Amino acid sequence: MDCATKPPSKSSSNISDIVSKFAKVCRFRSIGVFSTESPSHDHHHNNNGICNAMLTEDSSDATGEGECDMERVHPHPLEIQPKTTQCGNVEILKLFDTISALKLAYVRFQEAHIPNDPAKIKAANELVVAELEVLKKIKRAFKEVDSISAGSALLLAEIQVHEKFLEKLKFQVKVKNNEILELQQELQDLDLKNRELVEVFKQKERESIGILNLPSFEDVFKVASKAIHDFAKPLISLMKTSGWDLDRAADFIEASVVYSRRSHKKYAFEAYITRKMFYKMPSRSYNVDSVLRSEDPIDALISDPHSAFAKFCRTKYLSVVHPMMEASFFGNLDHRTFVSSGRHPRTLFYQAFVKMARWVWVLQGIVASSEPKAEMYRVERGSEFSDVCMESVQELNGDTIVSDEGRSRFKVEFMVMPGFKIGETLVRSKVYLSTMRSLNTRKRDALANW
Repeated sequence: MDCATKPPSKSSSNISDIVSKFAKVCRFRSIGVFSTESPSHDHHHNNNGICNAMLTEDSSDATGEGECDMERVHPHPLEIQPKTTQCGNVEILKLFDTISALKLAYVRFQEAHIPNDPAKIKAANELVVAELEVLKKIKRAFKEVDSISAGSALLLAEIQVHEKFLEKLKFQVKVKNNEILELQQELQDLDLKNRELVEVFKQKERESIGILNLPSFEDVFKVASKAIHDFAKPLISLMKTSGWDLDRAADFIEASVVYSRRSHKKYAFEAYITRKMFYKMPSRSYNVDSVLRSEDPIDALISDPHSAFAKFCRTKYLSVVHPMMEASFFGNLDHRTFVSSGRHPRTLFYQAFVKMARWVWVLQGIVASSEPKAEMYRVERGSEFSDVCMESVQELNGDTIVSDEGRSRFKVEFMVMPGFKIGETLVRSKVYLSTMRSLNTRKRDALANW
């Protein structure tokens, strides 16, 4: 159609009305609805006339007046800029782009479910809904048009086809949402069952390692005490070989102790190991079965280097074996570096430590799990010896424990192994003793030196 200075015909007005409504709904810019053969000032004036006809033809759709080149806001912002190019095919392609965007949004919605990402699902769902709203408005606009051009009819047919597809998509979205709700409910049920299983497992664990009779606890206590004694031997041997002054070392651990025999200084080193191994005992129960089943505890560490037992060995080794001791023993700190990194060397020295650590770990696990509750107690230096709750590590050679005055003839120099109370029964602590005469002599010497 040629643009002229005279007002457009009724047919042209109807087409302009259709294009105007379509542009308002789709938010597209009007691009040269009517072509012209000779662009001029008259052409610009004619386009303004067409724009005015487009804006005033359907006054029921407008809530305000504005210029052709201005934005109109009803029902959505619209920019109309007349141009001299054909717009029909371009607008159809734009509508198809919107439909393609909807398809892409639905693909993203599906991808957000694998793996299940609630944030992505929500964002994709909002994008699909936005595209659906755009196509819904296109449908509503086409229903309001009295007559549809051939190009608009093609668009409407395409919309109807995709509308069915959108209904299918909405149904699939609804199905997916239902599946999500079902999976969430299943997850909650599984969490509840897992908590119940954990409680059952803890109960069985308490039954297997917690409810112990006294003889079995005493047996583990004796084995743990012997394990500490056995580990002290290679430790003292390495210190002696490395040039350590054992007398000064023993005096540093337990100062001013009068030993009945020089060989009894080994008990000072045992007391040192005990203090380090029983420092900060765990309050929560744990399973010791896997460690007890292993013939060699080092195998349990290597098979599960991140277990509770492995962490216990790593922490206690770094506490018991001082860096200066290790450097003097081996000329390097390779053991310490190896253990600090979470690994466990198969050296003879570390294997001896792990064998001792296993029984201390088992004993502490039994204490934390036993019924009735077991409590550890310590004996302070200078306490009067009582064979009810204490056991001497050295032989008393038939000496009378209680004097004629009814007081103990022995005093505690230091504790070698702590004791435990289970209900009303005591598992006696192990202590190193000195006679009251030795204490009196020591006091006289101290006063003389002073």
